Amino acid sequence: QTKCHVTPIYQGSYDDSLNKLKAGLQGKDTPAVIQLFDIATRQMVDLKVVTPVQNYVDKENYDLSDLEPNVLAYYTVDNKIYSMPFNTSTPLLYYNKDLFKAAGLDPEKPPRTFDEFTAAARKLTTKDASGKVTVYGGSCAIYGSFFEQFLAVSAGYYVDQNNGRDGLASKATITSPEGVAIMQWWKDMVDEGIMANYGRKTVDVRNAFLAGQTAMFIDSTAVLRGVLDGSAGKFEVGTGFLPRPNEDAFTKSGTIIGGGSLWIINNRPQAEQDCAWEFIKFQSSAKEQSYWQTMSGYFPIRKSAYNEQLTVDWTAKYPSFKTAVDQLHASPNNRYTNGALIGVFPVARATIETAIEEILAGKATPQESLDKAATDVTNAIQEYNLTMGLTK
Repeated sequence: QTKCHVTPIYQGSYDDSLNKLKAGLQGKDTPAVIQLFDIATRQMVDLKVVTPVQNYVDKENYDLSDLEPNVLAYYTVDNKIYSMPFNTSTPLLYYNKDLFKAAGLDPEKPPRTFDEFTAAARKLTTKDASGKVTVYGGSCAIYGSFFEQFLAVSAGYYVDQNNGRDGLASKATITSPEGVAIMQWWKDMVDEGIMANYGRKTVDVRNAFLAGQTAMFIDSTAVLRGVLDGSAGKFEVGTGFLPRPNEDAFTKSGTIIGGGSLWIINNRPQAEQDCAWEFIKFQSSAKEQSYWQTMSGYFPIRKSAYNEQLTVDWTAKYPSFKTAVDQLHASPNNRYTNGALIGVFPVARATIETAIEEILAGKATPQESLDKAATDVTNAIQEYNLTMGLTK
């Protein structure tokens, strides 16, 4: 096409992009379309700087039936779709099938529950003659997003008002029995020496897995391609659903989608906004979603993308990718899986990560540390709501 010309300009991390956008708003130095992470949703809506894609959907009677409902639900606020999903992921359990076989575990049956994960990690952990651990059973980066995911699959809310989806969130609810149980499970495994603690960087956990130093780990579907390539010729990788507290949890809830979406900025000329919408439709097409999926590891937002030959061939080559799709389709579309809506998510995640570090180091109990984190996150939410004029 010749009507619309797009110039992509890399802005760094998601946080960098959001900060540059806010700075650019002062002088109207903004893009017509911007890709931002999922947790920017509440803030973008509150800033009132976007043209909701719902406007174009309604104007054109754009067919949404081919799009994944759970993915659309995340970016829907007050029954209005504000941005178009683009790169979408969920967390998976990755495991070393060769080590499963060596430990006498079925390589085709990854653990599904917390107790099953613990039992598997115990069998998978190996030590040398001196008692030093040579292979840890499991590992998980100290990343706020993973806590959110474990809370969601436990049918727990991150904030009040049903995750801020049925009203403005005003306080964190991470100190629920579900939240405490997650951290107690995690800490007990670290204390037993069957769960490695590699810190906050997900890449460090991933590298330990590829080096054969840990048998299982939690990470995004987005890294699947890299993990498969990195393990090629060394061992076979398996994938499973994110572990839950018990089997009942699989019917009550599921994972939250992660990744990012595309937003139309409303201070650009109408012609640019219209072209932004045309570009968004192009990026959302089955062909482009198939290409993006096979090049990255994110899964398509459009169901028909799975029928594209590129995806058919890729899935045949990497069958473990199907786990991510199955997990998405198995997750009910409810307030747990819709994810929380707050305007201070980056701060909240950093606060949670500090709490997890304290818990794993034995500096505080899960209840004590989460209580303190909940107070800090609640204060941040209430200050944000006041600053944005959402409350008086």
